Amino acid sequence: MEIEGWTQTLGALPLLLIAAAAVALLLFLIIKVRLHAFVSLIIVSILTVFATGIPAGRTIDVLLFGFGDTLASVALLVGIGAMLGRLVETSGGARALADYLINLFGEKRAPLALGVASLLFGFPIFFDAGLVVMLPVIFSVARHLGGGVLRYGLPAAGAFSVMHVFVPPHPGPVAASEFFDANVGVVLLVGLIAAIPTWYVAAYLYGLWAGKKFVLPVPALLGEADEESRENPPRFGTVLFILLLPMFLIFLNTGLTTLSTAGVLPEGTDGQLWFQILITIGATPVALLIALLVAAYVLGRRRGVEKSVLEKTLESALGPVCSVILITGAGGMFGGVLETSGIGGALANVLGDAGIPVILAGFLVAAILRIAQGSATVALTTAAGLLAPAIASGDYNVVQVAALVVAVAGGSVVASHVNDSGFWLVGRFMDMDVRTTLKTWTVMETGIGVMGFGIAAAVFGLASIG
Repeated sequence: MEIEGWTQTLGALPLLLIAAAAVALLLFLIIKVRLHAFVSLIIVSILTVFATGIPAGRTIDVLLFGFGDTLASVALLVGIGAMLGRLVETSGGARALADYLINLFGEKRAPLALGVASLLFGFPIFFDAGLVVMLPVIFSVARHLGGGVLRYGLPAAGAFSVMHVFVPPHPGPVAASEFFDANVGVVLLVGLIAAIPTWYVAAYLYGLWAGKKFVLPVPALLGEADEESRENPPRFGTVLFILLLPMFLIFLNTGLTTLSTAGVLPEGTDGQLWFQILITIGATPVALLIALLVAAYVLGRRRGVEKSVLEKTLESALGPVCSVILITGAGGMFGGVLETSGIGGALANVLGDAGIPVILAGFLVAAILRIAQGSATVALTTAAGLLAPAIASGDYNVVQVAALVVAVAGGSVVASHVNDSGFWLVGRFMDMDVRTTLKTWTVMETGIGVMGFGIAAAVFGLASIG
């Protein structure tokens, strides 16, 4: 958010100290004082506004900017996704899908099966939407096999994360490709080369280790199937169709948008009515809504569930996720304050003047922006904009430019912490406290970013030899 007539006068060092103090205070309030995270985030956000010199008269505007912007993207997805998840869970559908995956891959490979399924779902679906859709299956597998929720949840969440960060058509790598004038097809290839082994090591293997170290019970957030539903579950194909439906619709949206942006479709196509209708149907909230309506009929009315019972099932899904939505929005509020204050930009400019190699500079700039303001997409696109002139003036081939996109993407995912809405989303859905979320999710995200950067740097070096 830009404030008209106001310019940040503090230097990088004071801003860095303010940011560090704000995070430390937030952790103190939540972990030591045991103050609720929602209240703690609001308090620290207000104090940060005053400390960074943002005009006091614009305090509420700045707070609502970050809060509202985050809720605009999260509330609909989480609300509709929770309803869909509750239907899939309580109908016995999640158990049916879980049983199929277990029979196909074996009990020992269940985390691998969930991770691979999440990689496929994560290709067109954004991180938060994909995670919400997969949660009932994750919870059902964890209940059936035991071992705690993290053993199954972290490999799946990590799969959605690597796809969202490294692979087009997700917004971050697409925007960075435009800034660097990169070939999106080559970025897709290099992104997959980085994403798949990174997921296996930093999410799957790490998730197995963390799941043994932190054995947490399966949350009752989405409810459980009753005895009748467990004995008479829907067919596997029916459940799979419901979960694949939003994926197909979203893929339709991203595919058409990518083709239009690349100039593959005839000029003026994006202004035609059929194109606009398909784009709207494939928008993530609408796609999830369509899937919810189909699930309500197929898993509810068609199976003889009374209208009043179906209504209560959907209603019961919203209460447990209200806290998730509000805390996630407050995390976005804190990130918005840090962004408005200019903390990330000041630090990135200092680093940009350090004269380090461009691929390392891109990673570090994106990492600093990520740590400073929280959003991976904002960090990636901002860092790409800052580095675009240096990329344009360099003599890089098409593979090197794609590797640069992926390297910057690696920086944008490291150190997810209390100013990142994804931190609160994963932590609350998996019923982790802040300390455990830092020890698991934050460490995993950092591993994903560092390993992804390492692979991108290797590709960059090999391409320069060729």
